[in-house]
Amino acid sequence: QLRLVESGGGLVQPGGSLRLSCEASGSIFDYYAIGWFRQAPGKEREGVAYISRSGDSTIYADSVKGRFTISRDNAKTTAYLQMNSLEPEDTAVYYCAAEDVVPGVSVVLEWGRYFGSWGQGTQVTVSS
Repeated sequence: QLRLVESGGGLVQPGGSLRLSCEASGSIFDYYAIGWFRQAPGKEREGVAYISRSGDSTIYADSVKGRFTISRDNAKTTAYLQMNSLEPEDTAVYYCAAEDVVPGVSVVLEWGRYFGSWGQGTQVTVSS
């Protein structure tokens, strides 16, 4: 089963940048499209960005277009989320997830795809 571990979160001032990483293990990374999601306190989970298995197709939420960039390095079995021009509204726990259906595990439907393998999340706080 694919395991995902996020890193790179932290505290940053408005206008600053962070790069999140999502390192995969336990299965063949190239087989999985990857999504980044976020959830702020009191708000529903939001799909932020998606990247196809090969990396040639990406989708972004309107709220992050032009500021965030999703990428992946299949040789390093890692996906990334480069976040620039951060705003306080970007404060949330960020999760990466793989397009995957795991028996007995709830899935999230986003961008017409099912995401069933999730990391533990990394906190991003944008504040002065």
